[in-house]
Formats: sequence, structure tokens, C-alpha cells
Amino acid sequence: MPKSLLHFSLTLLLLLTFNTITQCSDVDEFDELLALDDELERETEANGVKSSEAEVLTKAQRIVHELNNDNTERIVNGYEFVLVLGYAPWCSRSAELMPHFAEAANSLKEVGSSLVLAKVDADRYPKSGSFLGIKGFPTLLLFVNGTSQPYSGGFTSDDIVIWARKRTGAPVIRIGTEKAAEEFLKKYHTFLIGRFDKFEGPEYDEFVSAAKSDNETQFVEVSKVELARILYPDIKPTGYFLGIVKSEPERYTAYDGAFTSDEIIEFLGYNKFPLVTKMTEMNSVRVYSSPIKHQVFVFANNDDFKNLLDPLQEVARTFKSKIMFIYVDINDEDLAKPFLTMFGLEDSTKTVVAAFDKGMTSKFLLELKPTRSNIEEFCNNLVQGSLSTYFKSQPIPDNTEAIVQVVVGKTFDDEVLNSEKDVILEVFTPWCFNCEDTSKQVEKLAKHYKGSSNLLFSRIDASVNEHPKLQVNEFPTLLLYKANDKTNPIKLPTKASLKELATSIKKHIKVKNEVAKDEL
Repeated sequence: MPKSLLHFSLTLLLLLTFNTITQCSDVDEFDELLALDDELERETEANGVKSSEAEVLTKAQRIVHELNNDNTERIVNGYEFVLVLGYAPWCSRSAELMPHFAEAANSLKEVGSSLVLAKVDADRYPKSGSFLGIKGFPTLLLFVNGTSQPYSGGFTSDDIVIWARKRTGAPVIRIGTEKAAEEFLKKYHTFLIGRFDKFEGPEYDEFVSAAKSDNETQFVEVSKVELARILYPDIKPTGYFLGIVKSEPERYTAYDGAFTSDEIIEFLGYNKFPLVTKMTEMNSVRVYSSPIKHQVFVFANNDDFKNLLDPLQEVARTFKSKIMFIYVDINDEDLAKPFLTMFGLEDSTKTVVAAFDKGMTSKFLLELKPTRSNIEEFCNNLVQGSLSTYFKSQPIPDNTEAIVQVVVGKTFDDEVLNSEKDVILEVFTPWCFNCEDTSKQVEKLAKHYKGSSNLLFSRIDASVNEHPKLQVNEFPTLLLYKANDKTNPIKLPTKASLKELATSIKKHIKVKNEVAKDEL
């Protein structure tokens, strides 16, 4: 069986069997199941056999409480900490999150966490979902003594474990032995290490405060230099020390700022991501929330990206902390298409390099071949603020025989703003319900005023054309750009008769050499 099909089958099995195996009838029965699970695990370890994914899911069935309309309130109010997953079996994102939730349950049990994990099919048990405050799928909520708190961590099993431990009293892992340090390295790929002679004092307090404030990165603390070197080989031997470790070529980054919680969190925000981050559904929220002002996106298929990765990492290293580099699989429509549509490139199959400023208020496009030197120059101009904002445009059309001139992004300046004539511009989109009626009205007016020497009729499709001086949010829109004042277009009525429109036009401009072709 293909691995992807096996993974899907196991996930489906987990969704279905969770509904029947663990009903949390009473605490004693739950503890008996866990005892059986522990015995099975010890036998497996003694035989040197690694647990399969199916065994991981089966074990999670015994750990995770299954909520229903009868037991939800009792479970949520019966423990100090309860992390609840609200899901629906038909929801694809629920299915994607479920294995991570199961693995997190196993990991939390292994470290002796007091957190209780529970899940509810809120589609099957709407009363339970309503009591918990679940309004969509999937939803994660932490209940502390019965009071809910929103989940704000990531969605991999590691993300869930880190967030849950921080919210339930263990924001920092303390390491005191060489074995513990080696085991820690096996489990965590990204972490912030702090070395202190004593776990006390203002600097240490700020370190712990930062650990509590952060939602995503595991903090670890050590005292002995020889233990610290196992985690961070180049650690300074004297004084307190902070550094971030990542599993990538740019593995170690030392902190050289002031020991305040806010500055430590800022350091994390700029350095916790790899040189090039692959965007997924699971990490997209983290990527969007990055504090780095500029973001460069590379849209490519896997093979093309493999060839581009090494030079891209070299460029990323040059602009570390200034630009966040993100790779998106161009074949992933859910992730890639919304971005590519912003550039009018939604059907592209070739590599696209684009950039955004913070908040995505401005966008930029590399219109040259994506070589290392071209990407580096593009990034350098981005940081310096010398890149021109990109605006979508269709190809320049042939308007020789057109009664209503077609305007595109590239011709907006020449055809509208720089024209010596008065211009009436129809702004439409293909999906606009009323645009077709307005287009017919404009065409009739254009025929009526065909003999005019100073009045032009034009239209632009705003779905595929942009211009910085065309800011329209309503469709259809009719704008009159007077020859002597192109900076203040006059909005004309779109729900008016032809005579009313003609009257409105004559109110603002004098139509020269008018030759009526048809009665309005």
C-alpha cells in the first residue's frame, strides 16, 4: 500500500475508532487502560521494536478522552488542565490535525504532563460543542479549572506539546545530565538555550518570562558549561548566555542583546525560522505573523526548487533578519494560487519569485530569470526601498476598431491620465452581477457620441488590471476624467437611464462636434 494511502487510512481509522473506544465512563477504567498501555509499551521496548504509526494512534485512543453530550461538562470541570480538540469527521483539516494531536498526547504522557487531552465530534454532539464554545473545525481550546482559553500555538505535534507545557506550568526544560542533554537533542530540532551559573537573578527572571510569553519555541536551561556545549558547542564559558539552535545550515545564532523579555522575544521572532521556510497549512499562521518586514516568496515545483535551494540559501544568509524567505509548492492550489492571483499568474507553472512588505500592502515581482544574482539584486533593492510596486496588467490590446476602448494596467496612464480628452471609464469585473447591463449602456452612449472630438469611452477589467491611481471597490463603477482635471474623477450613476446619463455628462463637460446617431 502506498505510504500516502496508508497514512490516510490510519487517520480515518483514528477518527472512527476514537468515537467508540474511549468513552471516559469513569476515572478508574481510564487508569486501567493506561496501565495496560504502559505494560504493552515496556514489552515493545524490551523487544527492541519501534512503535508503528498504527500503534501510536492506538495508544492515543487510550490517552485521549472522547467527549459527548453526557460527559463533557464533567471532564472539563474535573481536571485542572484540559486541552480539547473540536473536530468533524468530514473536515479535511480535522483529519490532517488528528495524527498530530494523537502524537502530542503520547509525548505529553511520556514527560509526565498533568494536562488531560480530550476530543469531541462537535458535528455529532452539537450540545457539547456549544457548551465548549466550538464554532468551527478544527478548534483547539485549553480549559484551566473549567475556564476556556484560546489556543495560539502551531499545529504539528511538537508545536502542541511545547505550547501545552508552557501553559501548564513548564515553560522551560532544565537539563542536569549528559544523558538528558542527548535525549533532548533527539526530540527538539529548534530551541533556545540559556546558560546561567544559578537559576536566579534578574536576567534569569527575564529569560523565564520570555519563555512564558513565547508560544512556539522550546526553552531549555543549563548551568554546567560542559552540558551546555552538548547543545551549543560554541557557547561562551563564562557569564550567562542565550542562543538559538536550528536543524539547518545556519544552525547556531548567539544572542547579544539586553536581557529583557521583550528583546528576547524579538530575537526569537527574527531568528527562529530556517533560512528558507517551506510554507504548509500547518505553519502558515506562524509565517504570516513573522515580525520581519519583508518576505520573499518562491513558487516552484519540487524539482525546480531543489536546484534553486543552495543559491537561495546563500542569498538568504546575506539578508538574514531583514528578509524572510518562503518556498511554496506551485502545484499546491490552496497555498499558491491566492498569492499568484495577486500577480495575475494563477496559471503559471514556471518558477515565480515575488515579494511583499509587512502586511502585504505592497507587492513586487522579479521579472527576470530567477538566478542567484538576479534574486540577490531583487532582494537588495527590496531592502533599500527602490523596487517598483507591481501592478497586474493584461497585454496591451488592439483598439483600432473599438467603439469603447479597452484599457489595461500598462495603458492606464496613456489612455486615461495623460489623454488630452475627457474620458469616461467603465470599471468592471467578470463576476459582477450588474456589470453587463452597465456595459450595454456604455456601448450605446459611445455610439451616440461617436462624432465627438473630445470625449472617449473606455473600460477596464479590475480583476486582472491594477493601477495605483485606480482605487475602486464597487462594481460596476463609471468615472468621468475631465481633460482639465484628471486627479479628481467624477463618479457617474450606474443605475440611470441613457438620457439621465447623457444629462449627467453634459452637466460636467461640453461635448464638442456632437453628432447624434440614435435617440437616447
